[in-house]
Amino acid sequence: MTNGTPPLRRSERLRELIEERIATGTYRPGMQLDETELANEFEVSRTPIREALMQLAFAGLIDMQPRRSAVVAEISPQRLCEMFEVMAELEAMCGRLAARRMTDDDQHALLVAHQAGRDAAESVDPDEYYRRNEQFHMAIYKASHNGFLIDECKSLKRRLSAYRRLQLRVRDRMRSSYEEHSDVYMAIVTGDGDLAAKLLRNHVIIQGERFADLIANLQGT
Repeated sequence: MTNGTPPLRRSERLRELIEERIATGTYRPGMQLDETELANEFEVSRTPIREALMQLAFAGLIDMQPRRSAVVAEISPQRLCEMFEVMAELEAMCGRLAARRMTDDDQHALLVAHQAGRDAAESVDPDEYYRRNEQFHMAIYKASHNGFLIDECKSLKRRLSAYRRLQLRVRDRMRSSYEEHSDVYMAIVTGDGDLAAKLLRNHVIIQGERFADLIANLQGT
């Protein structure tokens, strides 16, 4: 890992793998995910599988049914589009508030996250860049100093995490994402809330579009 990023726990890595298969349609809506079968497939015990499934259930990607296997949740393309639209507006609000309320500590945290994103982008590691990307966005949420808004952003971000991570694999997306972050960073630290909101809104909507591009590419292979 770069920049001293701690290694992922086994359950977190399994969550990412299962999450990716759900997002790309390998595990389709309504499909049952059996703990024992998954443990055999990934060559691990059932305990980290169970932890990963609980994380995915909390994110709304699967439904945990009593005395039955976990079931992949139904999330239609239209629903995903709606979720990205709401995420875009929530993040735009965070950017506008952060530009007005950011403290020196907030600005430092955002700068550190942004610089770490640059290093990950240069290493061409989509998963590492995704983690740094999340830190950048979380720094903006925190700088808004609106607890309710932060909670709402975190909740929806968890629902979209698989799709936000996968869109970074579209060609040149990491580079363009980092460039968009640079513009967002400058708008926030210079106090231009309206520009920060506009840039973040476009940034999140582009993520949704890039995910659609990725799925189209996968379906064409």
